[in-house]
Amino acid sequence: MRLLRLDETGEISLTKDITYPTIPYAILSHTWGEDDEEVDTCCIDKSNSTELSEAINSMFRWYRNAARCYVYLTDVLTNDRTGLSPEPWEAPFRNSRWFTRGWTLQELIALPSVEFFCPNGKRLGDKKSLEQQLYKITGIPVSALRSSSPLSNFSFDERVLWVQNRDTKRKEDLAYSLLGIFDISMPVIYGEGRRTRSGG
Repeated sequence: MRLLRLDETGEISLTKDITYPTIPYAILSHTWGEDDEEVDTCCIDKSNSTELSEAINSMFRWYRNAARCYVYLTDVLTNDRTGLSPEPWEAPFRNSRWFTRGWTLQELIALPSVEFFCPNGKRLGDKKSLEQQLYKITGIPVSALRSSSPLSNFSFDERVLWVQNRDTKRKEDLAYSLLGIFDISMPVIYGEGRRTRSGG
């Protein structure tokens, strides 16, 4: 992956391709555009098939080893009051498209620290404080959200259910987004469609 780096002069640049990061880094996650594409700071050169395949097979590990994930929810609005009551934003939070995208599933599960923000910069909470809401939205058990239980403790069918209401722009990516959750690696080949890559 290539991380965004801010130097002492305020200039932003991309690092070289890093397979095993040795410096602390954070993930910035959000959706954008009409196609609800996911964006994060693990920048990948998708024109390089070797780098792309390595990145997709390493992504869960990169997320798990990140210091923190900041989730920017463009479709969850609050007012500017200092105290945040859950009522004004709980419905938009529950219906946010972030919870419908395939790649964001890894970010939610892999990282122990995930913080949610709305467009005006208000912090809505983190994975721990919102775990009951997250469970109701996603159906993912709290023990999996807390990373207190190995994912291998959950059956194949249980883990597949976590992605049932999610989608990706490219059909194969729905299967690829589950690689880390099942702790497997596989060659990345686009053009086969969702059913082939998922064995259906």
